[in-house]
Amino acid sequence: MFHRNHVTKAYVALGSNLGDRAGNLLLAVRGMMEAAMCVCRVSSSYETEPVSEVEQPPFLNMVAEIGNPLPAPEQMMARLLRVEFLLGRIRDVKDGPRTIDLDLLMYGDHESNTEFLMLPHPRLHLRRFVLEPLVEIAPHLTHPTFQCTCEELLERVDDKSVVKRWVP
Repeated sequence: MFHRNHVTKAYVALGSNLGDRAGNLLLAVRGMMEAAMCVCRVSSSYETEPVSEVEQPPFLNMVAEIGNPLPAPEQMMARLLRVEFLLGRIRDVKDGPRTIDLDLLMYGDHESNTEFLMLPHPRLHLRRFVLEPLVEIAPHLTHPTFQCTCEELLERVDDKSVVKRWVP
């Protein structure tokens, strides 16, 4: 029997603006792999200005594509939170600086609206720092709620923050 999960992919946004930002992103990718997630592709790293009222250093951001076998969406979110915890993420200031931030952006066409998991990510379509790296690896990915591609979302985004490919 063909299972529809056969071609499902999930997308995770990674961000860091404390300590060794590039090292933190690499450790997060490794952490996802150690948590039995199949990391298929990762975007380039992008240096981005913080979208926050809190004064803080610039971020490095990227997006990872996760393939089969995929854990259930809630299980995947729990594993991402564990990777954040193991890399020293402390949630003390909302939208404050952080060693690592992992956001589950999309999980196939799955939609969820619980306190624990919102899918697709509720602010994905508003954030240039997420859309630029996502479009790099999955331009034709369709947003399940808006029924348009990520490339189209990027073309219409109002966010004018600076997002530039990072070269170490």
